Amino acid sequence: MRDVQAVGVVGLGYVGLPLAAAFARAGLRVLGVDIDAAKVEKISRRESYIGRVPSKVLAGLIEAGRLEATTDHARLAEVDAVVICVPTPLDAAREPDLTAVTETARRIGRRLRPGQLVVLESTTYPGTTEDVLRPILEEESGLSAHGEFLLAFSPEREDPGNVAFDIANVPKVVGGLNPEALDAAAKLYAKVAPSVVRVGSARVAEAVKMLENTYRAVNIALVNELKRAFDPMGIDVWEVIEAAATKPFGFQAFRPGPGMGGHCIPIDPFYLSWKIRKSGGRARFIELAGEVNSEMPGYVVRKIEEALASRGVVLGGAGVFLLGAAYKRDMDDDRESPFYEIAEMLAAKGARVSYHDPHIPRLKPTRRHDLGLDSVALTTEALESADATVIVTDHSAFDAGFIVRHARLVVDTRNLTRDVLDGREKIVKA
Repeated sequence: MRDVQAVGVVGLGYVGLPLAAAFARAGLRVLGVDIDAAKVEKISRRESYIGRVPSKVLAGLIEAGRLEATTDHARLAEVDAVVICVPTPLDAAREPDLTAVTETARRIGRRLRPGQLVVLESTTYPGTTEDVLRPILEEESGLSAHGEFLLAFSPEREDPGNVAFDIANVPKVVGGLNPEALDAAAKLYAKVAPSVVRVGSARVAEAVKMLENTYRAVNIALVNELKRAFDPMGIDVWEVIEAAATKPFGFQAFRPGPGMGGHCIPIDPFYLSWKIRKSGGRARFIELAGEVNSEMPGYVVRKIEEALASRGVVLGGAGVFLLGAAYKRDMDDDRESPFYEIAEMLAAKGARVSYHDPHIPRLKPTRRHDLGLDSVALTTEALESADATVIVTDHSAFDAGFIVRHARLVVDTRNLTRDVLDGREKIVKA
């Protein structure tokens, strides 16, 4: 394969658009493809919807002729390499849903030409590249992945909202279907990553991503379980964690919360445990972690109900003001956010639910939720009128002192109020 001059990035979300921008900054001609016409139109207007890619940077790349967006998959025939960055959610049974991957593979396969490189970045279980993606590409194109086109997997390592790390300073793991594919993919990513870590196969690269996020999910489950266990003992789990974190070896601090959000950590362990079961194995530890984390929104709702009851207020008919809809601080990303389950559980119990999030002015319908709420202003009146104010996300814009001062009751799931001294009798940790 000749050196890549033009690359197509399919899927222009939190992974795809930053990757497309990185390739464009490296001097490649980039064709971004997405089925969402609204995203393509925004890019064409030089408007970014991803914080990692400022509109000014996006505009410069477009005006320099380095980046273009389209909904037309047929144009992928123009590029030397295609990188797939589409969603891989769970279905209603919490099993892998590869619909976006398979549909994208069919669209690519119809235009695939000899010598092209195809790389899957979407997080998935080991074997997807070889057992799912390869047969579709070969059937649609009539070409073989062993000699006529190149196929590899490279797990995305984006951390939305983390300004310290991006593709420019995070090593890129790459695994190919064969040595030729590995070499081609490694050379492509060497243009944008500080180093490339070559592994023995696409399956190994897929397993790397599963390990990275399952490791985090299991440790988050541990501290979530300890939060629930320590509470009746009168022990603040956050104080325990901060003290333990002073040990300079053998301990890494993970912090509890109202549940897990984002595209990776709530989903990847289920992908891995599903694959292990299909392979005849057992994944008891991973499944238990998933169970613990999935129970956290219900735990938060119970704490809200108990805190209100201790003040003579019944949850049914009570006003509950939720602060933060994003799954992590200072972001507009609400994918798999525990906020949704908390809000729906509260509404099902008869509570009057409102919310404020400076980054999410309106709740758009998702695959599983449609609350149809608009963010209300975080004012003295909003806090004083609510029976309970619940800190779901610890956005830096939230003034903990102001919230505690004006709220009747504060249920804190993120330890945002740790330094507040006045009004501590109104604070309940959850």
